[in-house]
Amino acid sequence: MASVRLLAALVARSAGPLVAVRFALAAATGLGPVTAAWTTKLLLDGLAGQPAPPVRTTVVLVAVTGAVLGFVPPIGQYLDAEIARRLRRRMHDGLFAGLNRMQGLKALEDPAMRDQVHIASQAALSVPYQALSAVQGLVQNALLVGGFLAALLTIGPLLAAVVAASAVPNLLTQLAVARRRTAMIARTAPRWRRQVFYGTLLTDPRAAKEIRLFGTGEFLRARMDGEMAAAHHEERAVDRYTMRGAAGLSLITALVSGVALATGVHRIASGSAGLGSLAVLTAALVGLQGGLTAVTTQIASWHEAIRLFDSYRQVVTAPADLPVKPSGGSAGRTTAAAPVPRLRRGIELHDVWFRYDRGHPWVLRGLSMAIPAGASTALVGLNGAGKSTVVKLLCRLYDPVRGAVTWDGVDLRELPVAELRRRIAAVFQDHMAYELSAADNIALGDVSRPAGRDRIRAAASYAGVDATLAALPAGYDTLLTRAFADGDGGAGVPLSGGQWQRVALARAALRADADLLIMDEPSSGLDPEAEHEAQLQLRRHRAGATSLLISHRLNTVRDTDQIVVLSDGRVAEQGTHAALMDAGGQYAGLFRLQSAGYLAGELVGKGKP
Repeated sequence: MASVRLLAALVARSAGPLVAVRFALAAATGLGPVTAAWTTKLLLDGLAGQPAPPVRTTVVLVAVTGAVLGFVPPIGQYLDAEIARRLRRRMHDGLFAGLNRMQGLKALEDPAMRDQVHIASQAALSVPYQALSAVQGLVQNALLVGGFLAALLTIGPLLAAVVAASAVPNLLTQLAVARRRTAMIARTAPRWRRQVFYGTLLTDPRAAKEIRLFGTGEFLRARMDGEMAAAHHEERAVDRYTMRGAAGLSLITALVSGVALATGVHRIASGSAGLGSLAVLTAALVGLQGGLTAVTTQIASWHEAIRLFDSYRQVVTAPADLPVKPSGGSAGRTTAAAPVPRLRRGIELHDVWFRYDRGHPWVLRGLSMAIPAGASTALVGLNGAGKSTVVKLLCRLYDPVRGAVTWDGVDLRELPVAELRRRIAAVFQDHMAYELSAADNIALGDVSRPAGRDRIRAAASYAGVDATLAALPAGYDTLLTRAFADGDGGAGVPLSGGQWQRVALARAALRADADLLIMDEPSSGLDPEAEHEAQLQLRRHRAGATSLLISHRLNTVRDTDQIVVLSDGRVAEQGTHAALMDAGGQYAGLFRLQSAGYLAGELVGKGKP
């Protein structure tokens, strides 16, 4: 019922008046054949000299009925198209509004949830109109069936009852088909997602280099075809079940119609009914055969639509994945979240344990560390040590399983997510390369206020990419992609990896008033000269600001105020570069290992062993 209520609300808000008109037309369409049959009966009775209205009157009624039935279809088609457009737009928007309410990453990284989102996205395109069409058709055909059953009652009550009862097997079969079809859609959702994945790879220019070089195109195409074939196998099984059921039902319908026609003709021949009743009987049998089938089909279609719509409802009404803790008040009552103050003391992780799912290993194991306000902190360690997970917790993309992350002593779970994130700027290692203009790529760093061109260029200058972007064919209005054409029909200009790294840095720099700056491998894509320049810029930017720098290039972190070394989800050691080198621990070993490569090159260049 929750899905039905939500669907009814969507229909009412999207196209309520149009739907009302469409239902009136459906009623007219349903009653039209019945009216035509009765007026034809009256005409025949009048021509045969039996009691009936004047022939001229019945001719006019037949003509008017035909005219009305002729006008209804084109009007109905227009209304159907407009209602479908409005419903698709509202549902599509509602789906992504629901996804945007999921502030964390868990839902997007959960395969089961992604399957449900896939089904919901398909439902957003077709289910509302399918459900509405089913109800509309049900109204139309129920009136048609009711009218013709009333006509059959005048010929023989038992005859009408037998014809009506013949619809029961049809209804049961259609409901069984609907259940099988919705279950099949749920089973094939992962296969269709993988099919789209392979298709996207085969058309992605970024993947094309490896695909062409390693010759994996046919391999990926075969994988894609295999997923489609497996999904089609599931669909074919349901279609065969539907075909077998329809064949059996056709035999039942034909048998019932034959018996009904023979009975009616016998009554007319015996004088129990007039000649005009033959027209009603013939029209009634044809109309009922189609009408009863349509009614049962539409009931099943409604059943299927609601079952699919439930996936949509679960996505758009899903509870917050990052709930805000109560900050006071009576037990069981959630009050307003605490505001996010300017960072004064710092951020701390208190005995934080975290894993991405039950059954998976712990990524963080009782991690405790501090990021002092106004100081620069570096986080280093081997791959898998938990550095990126710490970043996700600081941005509250996940919450700790145990322990807490605090902002000036306040648990992040007690702070509004959006307000917290406005206090943070970040350059991620896997930063986005948006297929938008250069200006838009930078402006996305702070959409809370207008980003004028001067402000965008200032951020680009800080990142050392202003000259590059200004020299593009359309300057900052140049699309940074070849996937779309610009306003003049020309292709955009893709950037190199290092240039994209600078654009990402400019995007973060646009949020100049952020309390915390996170830089995850900010110079990994830069050449040595650009890296040196970027380090000077970052050093100036970090001065007096709270920053967290993650890097495998230890020469980039040596000047930070403190260095925290992670190992197996815990703090292995921490201190300044000099202190850690003197300690001779893990950091010192890694630093000397990296330095040895450069020193060995220097020695070989000078002819020394």
